[in-house]
Amino acid sequence: MKIICIGKNYVEHIKEFDGVTPKEPVFFMKPETALIKNNQPFYLPDFSNNLHHEIEIVLKINKPGKNIAEEFAHKYYDEIGIGIDFTARDLQLQLKEKGLPWEKAKAFDGSAPIGKFISKKEFGDIQNLNFHLNINDKTMQKGNTKDMIFSFDKMISYVSAFITLKKGDLIFTGTPHGVGPVKAGDKLEAFIENKKLLEFAVK
Repeated sequence: MKIICIGKNYVEHIKEFDGVTPKEPVFFMKPETALIKNNQPFYLPDFSNNLHHEIEIVLKINKPGKNIAEEFAHKYYDEIGIGIDFTARDLQLQLKEKGLPWEKAKAFDGSAPIGKFISKKEFGDIQNLNFHLNINDKTMQKGNTKDMIFSFDKMISYVSAFITLKKGDLIFTGTPHGVGPVKAGDKLEAFIENKKLLEFAVK
């Protein structure tokens, strides 16, 4: 399986960084070794001194697809979850300055904790979903899918023009504003609406 991550998909988050809103989806990939499941702890890597959390709604692809029309994209996932796109911000900035790829900063082992997946039918309008991240019982990030620049269906259609999607693939759909550092001892809890789907410790 593969993990496809959409970047720059919330305007307020874009303003936190370069302020340039993309005309089409921006995506990068993480390997399967980035996953952390079952609320297992996240261990801070020794190559970064500025490790940031980015909470994201995650789609789980349920069947293979290539060149998927946007109008049919909703048929390619029936479960959603929540995850964290951990980013070594110091490494990322160094790589950006040199015009180099970001994999070292984004795709390292354990950089994609994911929570429980549930049927999208459990929610009313999935294009109007609230989600948030608590760290040590304090809300640090919150967003709503209505604020996405590119919809779930647009993302699936766009990515499938370049990469064949397969059952079990995950799409991280972008983070809202409020990203920031984590430290050893932090407890992270991630929610969609009032459902807590992910919790783990940073060590």
